[in-house]
Amino acid sequence: MSQTFKFSNKWLQLALFSKAVKLAVIALALAWPQNAEAFDSPKTSAKQVFIQDFETGQILFEKAAQERMPTSSMSKVITAYAIFDAIEEGKISMDTKYLVSEKAWRMGGSKMFVPLGEEVSVSDLLKGVIIQSGNDATVVLAEGLSGSEEGFAKVLNAKAKELGMTNSHFMNASGWPDDNHYSTAEDLGKLATALIKNQKAHYPLYSETEFKFNDILQYNRNPLLYKNIGADGIKTGHTEAGGYGLMASAVNDGRRVIMVINGVPSNEERSTEALKLMQWALSQFENKVIANPDQILGEAPILYGKAKVVPYAAQDTLSVTLPTYATGADVTQENVLKDSIVAPVKKGDVIGEVSILYKGDVVKTTPLIALSDVAESNPVMKLFQKIGNAI
Repeated sequence: MSQTFKFSNKWLQLALFSKAVKLAVIALALAWPQNAEAFDSPKTSAKQVFIQDFETGQILFEKAAQERMPTSSMSKVITAYAIFDAIEEGKISMDTKYLVSEKAWRMGGSKMFVPLGEEVSVSDLLKGVIIQSGNDATVVLAEGLSGSEEGFAKVLNAKAKELGMTNSHFMNASGWPDDNHYSTAEDLGKLATALIKNQKAHYPLYSETEFKFNDILQYNRNPLLYKNIGADGIKTGHTEAGGYGLMASAVNDGRRVIMVINGVPSNEERSTEALKLMQWALSQFENKVIANPDQILGEAPILYGKAKVVPYAAQDTLSVTLPTYATGADVTQENVLKDSIVAPVKKGDVIGEVSILYKGDVVKTTPLIALSDVAESNPVMKLFQKIGNAI
């Protein structure tokens, strides 16, 4: 894939410097079958869907993913996220105990069955939130950390802003129905990604399938944890207005997929749809490394430098998610340089960008950087170069 361009006359050089240059449109000769079928998106009864490859960040499928929706108990993921952050910041610990208020004790819906007037450890409360989906446990944590659930909602909204969840707003800790409490499938996908990236030490809790508290054994409601497909989280949800939802993640052969679905008509159908969509995302795609950092992708012409060109490479590992049946002819690479690159140039300077396209659509873009320094010509040579370019 490495391309070197040599210019035989100044007119071609001037043309290259006058506009952004598409240096290469390269059909990538990857070992894929040559009898690819047309790509078919999955059909689903879910009203909102967001499916993303964790490593590359590429969106594999979305349906009304930016549409505001009730979050139901999927809200509990950001509640637990805020509590884990407080633990990491040293504000509280797993052994910290919080008093169960009457408001928390009276919460309806799914419950951990915390005892009124008693203290419960943060460790147990987090298991009650994540495994048992206890609305009562979320209120205990919210009141314990912030003094009130209303105060905790402000913490959640600040956390959402920090995580780039730009179309979300939280009014409570549990996802209890409220017209002003909403998110989107895309925003919950961002939350899922942040959870797995930023809270590695705590994330395994989401894969635990049972928890016994107050002599009551309850099982994790996430249907994918019982399907032997590599699922290790994350959280179910249900409200009358929003239907049945699921934030999920699974790993197959080292490749992780993030999925959010919502608006499914029934609990049984949620299980069926979640399994179907996750299996599709895990089996129908693969990640390909197109280029590694420091792998020369080409040479860029330099104005007024001691060298006429500088080699360049992708700033980061250039990996993409593609259908398993994609062919080499389906995938192209475009290297686009800045309008003009004038010496001096420092190693690591961004001088353009490289894009990978699948059937003409851009699936990944990353900066191109210079791989070496190019010093400025001495004044006499620089003058001659300017005169030569002006002729």
